[in-house]
Amino acid sequence: MNAPLYDASVPVFRQMLDALADLLRKGEAHARERGLDPDAMLATRLAPDMLTLVGQVQRASDHAKGAAGRLAGLEPPPFADDEQTLAEAYARISRTLDYIDTVPVRAFDRAAERTITLPFGVPPIPAARYLYGFALPSLFFHVTTAYAILRHRGVPLGKRDFLGNYISN
Repeated sequence: MNAPLYDASVPVFRQMLDALADLLRKGEAHARERGLDPDAMLATRLAPDMLTLVGQVQRASDHAKGAAGRLAGLEPPPFADDEQTLAEAYARISRTLDYIDTVPVRAFDRAAERTITLPFGVPPIPAARYLYGFALPSLFFHVTTAYAILRHRGVPLGKRDFLGNYISN
């Protein structure tokens, strides 16, 4: 059976999380070249009421693992939001990718028939609407904001850095 919601989600999650890890690595290298503490950039935010860089990583992780699990009819694993170093941020991304890799493609066979209930009190929504109207835009928002924070810190990044490896995913 064809699993179009798998094709529209998991490869995109992988691409964007890999790109996010690469963005962080470039930020780390940039900080080291300037004699700065690379972990300090994790506390950077674009505006006082926005999440920090590490918060953006956490939310990108949450949206990817949450959508992969929910679309497959599984309960996504909870991750504590306790990352304080780049090593921990990289590990969070790796744990998310590892989880996504354990979700069987076949579990998505009936994903389009599912209704998704989110934990924050909105009415249940059809799976496709959840993916296209919430999960993917949220993932892109948080990866984009992480990119913007790094650019704000002077890290030389471009669109290709944001896109990551879109050829082989």
